[in-house]
Amino acid sequence: MVRFGKKLTADQVPEWRGYYINYKLMKKKVKQYGQQLQQGEKDRRRVLKDFSKMLDDQIETIVLFLLEQQGRLASRIEKLGKQRAILAEQPDISAIAELREAYREVGLDLIKLLKFVDLNATGIRKILKKFDKRFSYRFTDYYVSSRSNHPYSQLQQVFKHVGVGAVVGALSRNLADLQERQGSYLSIYDQPASALKDPIIDMINSSVDKLTRSTNFLRFLGQHALIAQEESPSTAGEEEIEDQKYHFVSLMLNLVNTFLYMVNTYIIVPTADDYSVSLGAASTVCGVVIGSMAVAQVFSSVYFSAWSNKSYFKPLVFSSIVLFLGNVCYAMAYDTKSLTVLIVGRLLCGLGSARAVNRRYISDCVPARIRMQASAGFVSASALGMACGPALAGLLQWRFKIYMVTFSQSTLPGWLMAVAWLVYLVWLCISFKEPNRATEADDTQHNRASGQSVDIGQVENGLAQPLLGDSESKQNEDDDDDEEDDSEESAQDSRKPATSIGSAYRLLTPSVKVLPFKLNSGDFD
Repeated sequence: MVRFGKKLTADQVPEWRGYYINYKLMKKKVKQYGQQLQQGEKDRRRVLKDFSKMLDDQIETIVLFLLEQQGRLASRIEKLGKQRAILAEQPDISAIAELREAYREVGLDLIKLLKFVDLNATGIRKILKKFDKRFSYRFTDYYVSSRSNHPYSQLQQVFKHVGVGAVVGALSRNLADLQERQGSYLSIYDQPASALKDPIIDMINSSVDKLTRSTNFLRFLGQHALIAQEESPSTAGEEEIEDQKYHFVSLMLNLVNTFLYMVNTYIIVPTADDYSVSLGAASTVCGVVIGSMAVAQVFSSVYFSAWSNKSYFKPLVFSSIVLFLGNVCYAMAYDTKSLTVLIVGRLLCGLGSARAVNRRYISDCVPARIRMQASAGFVSASALGMACGPALAGLLQWRFKIYMVTFSQSTLPGWLMAVAWLVYLVWLCISFKEPNRATEADDTQHNRASGQSVDIGQVENGLAQPLLGDSESKQNEDDDDDEEDDSEESAQDSRKPATSIGSAYRLLTPSVKVLPFKLNSGDFD
């Protein structure tokens, strides 16, 4: 792979050399800031302020030169337009041919300007990413969001390449007017479907499309604000593989599992204190009863995540059985007069949490075209379960006995959920379709080759990071930028099971979350 620094030098227009982003200087400054922070020569606020000012100056140089070149192109088009008006009154075939070539020269200069913007936009993205990586700090989120919303922002000029469309339109219209129309009095505005067939216009349109894809401002901002994840377009082969794995009823079973589990978590909240008191414990023990399920859930996510590498059906069956037993223990604690049985029941419920499997199934087995809807369904099922749990508890106000088993407002939530999980287990055994693991392996290899990441929980990493990380690891960091700098986390990493309590905790949080970036205003005073 060609390093970006070398690519920037090789692709520069020689006479424009002083107007490109000084990528080499910026890299040296980032390294210098790291040394100054370690030695205590500068504090965090000074580094952020100096780097922001330096980058603002670089962008200002780029934008002012861009506007100057756009003005020159517009001036040349205006002069050529006057010549075209004269030729319209006194046609001259040779003069028309020369005028057409002059317009095409303007088009070639416009293509050079588009490449100029593309290189600088890429340099800005890379140096921001390098700053974040070296200092383990989400500075890009602050910088992009603050500059994009400011009325005097010059960053927008780079990423929106304002004014280029007007120049492209003027070139297209004038070249079209110079073509022989065999007596037609219609313009390109009257015939929008008849595209101008000119190689220069095709080259310009290709350059504009490339620039739009690489510097799309909203997508860039969305990525760095952790609002959206960029995805590569799916090929026909990928869609066929995904369709082979997708089974709607199996997806619904995963969403129902999510819903029932959240109901199970919150259905005991209104009655947990009375239940604890009836067993001879203090009412405050209800906090332990409620929280024990969440604690056990952290550990269950580790083995469920690893288990889902081999199967989805077996973990869901195991989860349903454990949750059934846990709820039976919770309900029987009243008749056994045992607080221990009550807490053990809740711990079993937590150990039966299959939320990691539910999310993994959506990530691996749902086609990309509906994966966002499935992820939204996962979040909605969780929220609906949280709301329905306490509401159902409010309806369970009966008290009766069958043989020696007591059914009351304290025990009915356990019995109700035990029945629900038993019914779910039967439905699961009848309707669930295990995905073809061979097909999934092929899809994994395909995604690994394309660098595509499909982990729906990737957007959940926190933004609160220290400015300066471990000095030893940063000293070993490679300062050279490869073309792969902008690639996402590989699919292989996204499919690894949770191997620690921290990674397990990240599996438990909702799959779609917008995390605001917080920065004190005093940091830039």
